[in-house]
Amino acid sequence: MKIHDTLFGLFFLALGTLVLYAVKGFPNIPGQPVGPALFPSLIATGLCVTGVLLVFKGLRNRTPTAWFAWEDWVRSPRHVLALFVLLGSVVFYIAFANTLGFFATSFIMLVALFKALRVNWRRTLMVAAIATLLVHFAFYKLLRVPLPWGVLTPWAW
Repeated sequence: MKIHDTLFGLFFLALGTLVLYAVKGFPNIPGQPVGPALFPSLIATGLCVTGVLLVFKGLRNRTPTAWFAWEDWVRSPRHVLALFVLLGSVVFYIAFANTLGFFATSFIMLVALFKALRVNWRRTLMVAAIATLLVHFAFYKLLRVPLPWGVLTPWAW
């Protein structure tokens, strides 16, 4: 779907303003020069600036264009299926991550996504396994994000 730049700009501007308003209430950490509001504020400021630029670009464009226009992929059943697999994989992760654990859930999601994109089985299984391990390493070991172990809890490291 093609959405007019002015509409996207207004959306980004509203989202950035909402985030800036929300982070005003974040508490300061004593003895720290920066608090938990710093990074969301930087991102929100970037959204606001980008939104303003998109609004100006959209209004400056004199060529009459539709506010919304469907792209060709919307008429393709294969691409629509891939979109639904993507959205379903997010719901699947939310529903089953704690029960199955990150490894199983992520692997199943990636396999479903790759098969929706018609990737061959050998490459699908290899990339899904490697990507799952790399993402787990990055988030669990490096960033110390507590990912769920689920059925693999007895073997958690």
